[in-house]
Amino acid sequence: MTSTKPAGPDPAPRPKRRSFSPEYKLRIVAEYDAAPKNEKGAVLRRERLYHSHVTEWRAARDAGALEKLVDHRTSPARPKKPAAEAENEKLRRQVQRLEKELARNKAALEVMGKASALLEMISESAD
Repeated sequence: MTSTKPAGPDPAPRPKRRSFSPEYKLRIVAEYDAAPKNEKGAVLRRERLYHSHVTEWRAARDAGALEKLVDHRTSPARPKKPAAEAENEKLRRQVQRLEKELARNKAALEVMGKASALLEMISESAD
């Protein structure tokens, strides 16, 4: 029987994802564009980047959207709503759900009442 655990010490911790500031992105795009054709790869290797980084950052720069240069995967989370507001939204959703359920139950009771009345009429006429 084989074990699923590695025999040696724990492996190294997972590396953290790098994040890049908008200023850094603009500087690298400018440096890459200014580099001679045979030195563009050296810029990428030195900074440990891919050509896709530069392409994406250049497109964002050309669109004039500096905020698009912020890496949203590593940007700070949205500020949380106040607890009372979050609770109100939760209660509103619950009320909507319960109102739908109530309407469905009322419709079902109405159908059952009509079916019961019909069955009573049929049983009375059969007697």
